[in-house]
Amino acid sequence: MIVTDYSIGILQYIPFFYVIWSDDLLSASEISVVQKVIELDTSLNVDEKHQLRRWLKRDTPPFDDEIKNWKQTIANSKVRLIESDTYPLSSLSQRLVNSENLNDHLKHIEVHLGIQPNHYNHLFDVEVVHEKTSSEYDANILDEILKGEHARVVDRFRSFLDKPDFSWQVLRNKEDFRNRILQQVQLLGEAGYGAMAYPPEYGGTGDMPAYAAIFEHLMFVDGSLAVKFGVQFGLFGGSIQKLGTKKHHDEYLTDAGTTKLLGCFAMTETGHGSNVRGIKTTATYEKSSDSIIIHTPGKNDNKEYIGNAIHSKIATVFAQLIVNGKNEGVHAILVPLRNENHEELEGVSVKDNGYKLGLNGVDNGKIWFNNVKVPRENLLNKYGEIQEDGTYASSIKNPNKRFFTMLGTLVGGRICVARGALGGSKMALSIAVKYALNRRQFNDNVKVQEDLIMDYPTHQLRLTPAIAGAYVYHFTLEEMMKRYSDYSQPDKRKIETQVAGLKSIITWFANETIQECREACGGKGYLLENRIADLKGDVDIFTTFEGDNTVLLQLAAKGILSDFRAEFNSAGFASVLKLLQTQLSDKLTAINPLYSNKVDAKHLYNPKFHRHAFDYRTRRLTYTLAMRIRNYIKKGIPSYQAFLKVQTHLLALGKAYSVELAYNIFCDHYQQIEDLKYRALLEKVGCLYALDQINKDAKWFLEQGYIGGTKSKAIRQRVERLSTELRPHIEVLVDGFGIPEHCLTAPITK
Repeated sequence: MIVTDYSIGILQYIPFFYVIWSDDLLSASEISVVQKVIELDTSLNVDEKHQLRRWLKRDTPPFDDEIKNWKQTIANSKVRLIESDTYPLSSLSQRLVNSENLNDHLKHIEVHLGIQPNHYNHLFDVEVVHEKTSSEYDANILDEILKGEHARVVDRFRSFLDKPDFSWQVLRNKEDFRNRILQQVQLLGEAGYGAMAYPPEYGGTGDMPAYAAIFEHLMFVDGSLAVKFGVQFGLFGGSIQKLGTKKHHDEYLTDAGTTKLLGCFAMTETGHGSNVRGIKTTATYEKSSDSIIIHTPGKNDNKEYIGNAIHSKIATVFAQLIVNGKNEGVHAILVPLRNENHEELEGVSVKDNGYKLGLNGVDNGKIWFNNVKVPRENLLNKYGEIQEDGTYASSIKNPNKRFFTMLGTLVGGRICVARGALGGSKMALSIAVKYALNRRQFNDNVKVQEDLIMDYPTHQLRLTPAIAGAYVYHFTLEEMMKRYSDYSQPDKRKIETQVAGLKSIITWFANETIQECREACGGKGYLLENRIADLKGDVDIFTTFEGDNTVLLQLAAKGILSDFRAEFNSAGFASVLKLLQTQLSDKLTAINPLYSNKVDAKHLYNPKFHRHAFDYRTRRLTYTLAMRIRNYIKKGIPSYQAFLKVQTHLLALGKAYSVELAYNIFCDHYQQIEDLKYRALLEKVGCLYALDQINKDAKWFLEQGYIGGTKSKAIRQRVERLSTELRPHIEVLVDGFGIPEHCLTAPITK
């Protein structure tokens, strides 16, 4: 029987029941919340409670006509739904029954079921007073949380960028573009920002984490500025700082930090990119002249894609060091390129790489050396030197260990690359969200005004999980730079492995996010003036430089297999094979079928579930990978070939470990936030990230029996639900990135 005449007690619950039954997420936990409220609500009599409980039975749901009648009852009342009310649905119910007071029990349902106006405002035929953004959270507080201990430095830097010299411009001629970017880098150097990571005696503060924080902000100005800044101060200056000794610091570091000396970092060759150990440029010690001769031996052995190559006076050149006929491996040597008149020195040839997909404000070039002679002292000799008697010496006797130790000191640059890519994604997300909060499109042909595209669930789903990812990766990279900068931990193998994986997943994430933002802005996103097109071209290469992502993930997986004890950059696999036994002894308990099909919200939203899922995936992939390799070896297959056969497995492990690492770091961080309100918000953001990651890899979890079909569906629905729940706060979340107004110049954000 359909009830059409409702008592006051039941009428106040009608909006809630209508929303609940219109939402196909009516789970046992939601029913439990409502049942408890009904039981405790003293405003209801026994018959009213009985009727409401009857409408809560999933096996005998209300008739469709009953639900339609609820909708009609609400529509006939002519009440308004005001989204800015603290408790919008409870307030609607209050107006529906002409009550002076809100029913606290209804407020409990609204809060604990996470019912947001944009879940249901389209369901009612009533006037809806919309609000684009909720004022429940303050973007400035989120910004302070993200800035952390760098707040003072970051605030000062944001103010420094607020001048015409750093205004964004469309410059299609690469010479004009490069000159403007060079002037900006020089301004930053003169102001002391380039030297920030250097010791105080060379103009810096020794604060690498703060340097990374300001580096991200340069992406808000222009990607070319961020990259050229990174080449001059991070790669060139950083190589002198990390690979040189006091004599090099005294002679070069201050001038590098102020841009009085412009330099480049010449590692990559046309024939060798990711395989640094295999580079062909030679640095041969000549005892008779006490000098080192730099030479490009073959056609594809020239240095390639070298940033700052056209403007530089000097280069840090990576080459095979040959002393007394013996190859001592890859070392770095300072090699002058040009004289005071900017003319190429004898034996040096530099050619412009020309126009690129993006970053055309960076002067990339090719460099050839034809028996260029430099003093022996130009060898950056922290880890290996040529002594006065012409013999080679190093405190690290093992050449493999020496090599990875040398490259390990440059990991900070890899973190900055990920940080820069993340900055690009934050910028794109901010533009896309602000556009979506102004752009209207379509309606139900009844309303005069069209709907905001941000209110469409599909639009929320394409942007909100990415915003969650940006928050997770922000705190992850902050923590990794802090660990890298901890000089009390000299062995960087674990950090280098972790950063390799994180750089890969974050730069891929950034590219995917920027593309999604471009599409989310339609044709406006394709216009240069709205910045996303430039971000797309600029960030694309971040997946390649500082290590190709696919190669890095395999190296990361190798480190995970060896429990971070193998040499990270080693080309061989013997060291990993010796350490496989640890992984083979790992025993995972079978997953209880009840667990694999548990779908209540409390469980799915619990960080313990997320951590367990990620840990299970990493351990399972590690164990099965170790088993496959061992079985291949048992069959007599050479170790190198065995690893080739499991390349896709290596990639899966590298990604899985990196996602787990990022989520764990994020959880550890937000749990330390003292303000419970903002801690809860970030927990929800982290929950969306975790469920989105599990949903993206649902096929693996299903194959392994970790989740069942019902749970997989529930996770997908919860991703959609969380994206909708965060809709009222979406502008606050992107404003929390702290992108200065003077950098957010895209017209569609206004």
